[in-house]
Amino acid sequence: MDKQEIIEKLRNDENYYGEFGKTYLSNSDINALLNNPLEFKKPIPKTPALVIGGYFHTCILEPHKLDRYKISKSKTRNTSEYKLLSDGDICLLEKEADEIELMREVVMNNDLFKQLIQEGEVEYEKPGITELEGMMWKGKADIINHSEQLVIDLKTTNAINSFSNSAYKYNYDSQAYIYSKMFGYELVFLVIDKKTHQLGLFDCSDRFIQSGANKVAKAVQAYNEFFVNEDIDISQFYISRTL
Repeated sequence: MDKQEIIEKLRNDENYYGEFGKTYLSNSDINALLNNPLEFKKPIPKTPALVIGGYFHTCILEPHKLDRYKISKSKTRNTSEYKLLSDGDICLLEKEADEIELMREVVMNNDLFKQLIQEGEVEYEKPGITELEGMMWKGKADIINHSEQLVIDLKTTNAINSFSNSAYKYNYDSQAYIYSKMFGYELVFLVIDKKTHQLGLFDCSDRFIQSGANKVAKAVQAYNEFFVNEDIDISQFYISRTL
C-alpha cells in the first residue's frame, strides 16, 4: 500500500482510530510514552469534555455532520430524560450545544479567523503520515490552508492568557512539530476562551518547535525501550524518585 492509499484509508475514523491506525504513533501517544508507558494505546474513555470538543470542531469544520450528536433538553446528566436519550452513551446538554454554537459565531464573525478557516484552497480533517526518528507517525489536521501555506488547529481553553503555558503541558509543541513535518507548512493555533470568548492566534516559535522535537525523540526512545526491546517486561514498569 503506497502513501496516498494509506492516507485515503485514514480518512475513515474507524481506520484512523482502529487497529489499522494503531500501527502508527501519533501525538496523542506522547503523554503515555513520556509519563506512563502502561497507558500506551489504551482506549481513552469518552467524557463530556471530549464530546463537547468534538461538537465544537464539527460545528465549524463539518456542520453537515452535526445530526450525529444527541442533544438533551435536560439541565443535568442525572435526569431520567437524559438517561433514556443517551442509552448509556454521553450526550450534549442543550445549554452546552447553545454555548458552542455561540462560540462558533464569535469565531466566524472575526474576519481574519473566517479567512483562515474558509477562504482560499482549504482542506478539513486532512490525514497524513510521516517518518520521524525512524518511526511512522500519523496525524489529522483540522484545517490546511494551502493559499496561506498554514496548518491550522482549533483549540478551546479555560484561560486564554495562560495558553502559552498550557500548550507545553498538553503537548501542543510536539503536535506543532509533527504536523509541520507531516504537511510541510507551519502550524498556527486559533483559540477561543470558553468563558470570555476572547480569541487568540498563536504561532510557534523555534523554541516551541524544538521542544516538540525533543518530546518526539524521547517518546520514540521510550517506545523502543518498552515495546521493541523483548528483554523488557512492561508490566514491571515503575517510577523511582527521591523526595
